[in-house]
Amino acid sequence: MKRKPRVLIFIVAYNAEKTIEKVLTRIPDTLRQYDTEILIIDDASADETFKTAVQARLRGLVPYKLTVLQNPVNQMYGGNQKIGFHYAVEKGFDVVALVHGDGQYAPEALPTLLEPLIEGKADAVFGSRMMTLTGALAGGMPMYKYVGNRILTFFQNTMLGSRLSEFHSGYRLYTTNALSRIPFHLNTNDFHFDTEIIIQLLLAGQRIKELPIPTYYGDEICHVNGLKYAWDVTKATTVARLQKFCLFYRRNFDVQDDASNNWFYKPKLDFTSPHSEALKEIAPNSRVLDLGCASGYLFNPLKAKGCHVTGIDKYQPAANVKFDKFIEHDLDTEDFDLPVGDLDYVLLLDVIEHLSNPERFATALSAALAANRKVQIIISSANIAFAIPRLMHLIGQFNYGKKGILDLTHTRLFTFASLQRLFEESGFAVIASKGIPVPFPLVVSNRGLAGFLVSFNEFLIKLSRTLFSYQIYMVLKSTPTLKSLLQDAYNHSMPQLDSLEKTFSCAPEDVASAPPTYIDVR
Repeated sequence: MKRKPRVLIFIVAYNAEKTIEKVLTRIPDTLRQYDTEILIIDDASADETFKTAVQARLRGLVPYKLTVLQNPVNQMYGGNQKIGFHYAVEKGFDVVALVHGDGQYAPEALPTLLEPLIEGKADAVFGSRMMTLTGALAGGMPMYKYVGNRILTFFQNTMLGSRLSEFHSGYRLYTTNALSRIPFHLNTNDFHFDTEIIIQLLLAGQRIKELPIPTYYGDEICHVNGLKYAWDVTKATTVARLQKFCLFYRRNFDVQDDASNNWFYKPKLDFTSPHSEALKEIAPNSRVLDLGCASGYLFNPLKAKGCHVTGIDKYQPAANVKFDKFIEHDLDTEDFDLPVGDLDYVLLLDVIEHLSNPERFATALSAALAANRKVQIIISSANIAFAIPRLMHLIGQFNYGKKGILDLTHTRLFTFASLQRLFEESGFAVIASKGIPVPFPLVVSNRGLAGFLVSFNEFLIKLSRTLFSYQIYMVLKSTPTLKSLLQDAYNHSMPQLDSLEKTFSCAPEDVASAPPTYIDVR
């Protein structure tokens, strides 16, 4: 026989001495069909909330096991929820229902709200006061709160691509399985905890269901600063959205698995990118060495141009990529033996910033290519001087993330000037350089809007390449080494030396008295 679902009714309470007993007695007896328990956590109230709740337990006011706890220090609304949710997960409950100790949300609605979770049809259920047009106002919600709720919810739905009728109801029920999949402990302790946990659920692909609930506003004291709350909600929502663009990063919103979050490492051939620029640069029927080729994004397009492509990477390429030659090698190691004999191009796209010692690598690459004067090196890297990192730094933020300019795997960061200096000091000359815009088509679903944003970014790059380029793109050529310059001097001097020797051999008497006019380097 299947066991009964374990349900925790979690009541957050702060200065709820006058209402806590009534909330408890309004919890329906029908929840006895489940293995139901009640947890009250008094958040260091200044009144007798804790004492009143304990007395209710001793008097047996509810037919459920009742645990009453009190925080010695106020943890705020979000912090108190974290403790209760942790309790639910640790104690092995299946579902946790959040109820407010002030009685604003009707406990009578619990059986209806629980049903989709018990039946496995949702991962979270929210009681919504906004599913009817005027129900919230009829229930006493002040007009300014009603309007603010509507505006914020519209903004959040637009930013997050969701369709919730309300983001700001405090009547929440979650499966503990859903809670265990998100880092809710990293969320704020403040009132916009509710917004952040919704964002986490949406980003994690959890199923959210809304059900209508009645609205009740009594004489309870509101502890929320409305303007601060609206600002906090707006900021959290905006950061979560921009994190998709890899412009911001917060660990609590990093809830997607690597497969769904791997958009940055995809071919970028249909818009301006290092991939598309390199493909235009490489002539047909060329011999190409792709260093750090990853999954071989450019292999098929290059093969279509008749190119011979050799790939080098630490890991094997994708199964559908069959390089003409593949060498498994870690570019971060000191040994450097490249097949450079008759190469036309060397690709180094989004690689240099991942190396622990780019100077050593660039110097070794220069030495390896010294005998091949015709080869061109095509390189790209993130631009740390891009406007967004600059602004973030200006306000004291410098956060690494999963992708983008401040990728966690980046060990070195470059500007146009510092990247050029690195390669010039390593024996290369820059023959072309340009800025690459943000890869908007990868993160903006509307193709028309994405195309407009790329074009606008390209316009801004013309105004200031350093400030508005998301990536740096350069074409390099090897400069002669001292060894090759000395050899050039030998090769250039030999015909002249032979001619001069013949001339001087015809007039030996003049040679004896004349000062030396050349040095025999043979």
